[in-house]
Amino acid sequence: MAIVDVTVIPIGTETPSVSKYVAEVQEILESFTDRISYRLTPMSTLIEGELSDLLEVIQAIHEAPFQHGIDRVATNIRIDDRRDKKVRMEDKLEAVQKHRN
Repeated sequence: MAIVDVTVIPIGTETPSVSKYVAEVQEILESFTDRISYRLTPMSTLIEGELSDLLEVIQAIHEAPFQHGIDRVATNIRIDDRRDKKVRMEDKLEAVQKHRN
């Protein structure tokens, strides 16, 4: 199981706001929830699942702004792929909290 932190940045939008593109990314993510789980944050989106599924999802969300006439998209991806044990997003948060008590 892998966790991906991904940010899709459409370049050349009509306004500085990109919330409509983020909303579309969420719709695409919803269509994959049989294989992945995700969490929207104020600055990026976290997605967890099998790496092959995550890479398919990333390609789909990267392509989305192009479908609306955007000519340039920058996508930042950070992958945490741990293979010695299954670790979910919640597990990582709980591990940090244990050190705070």
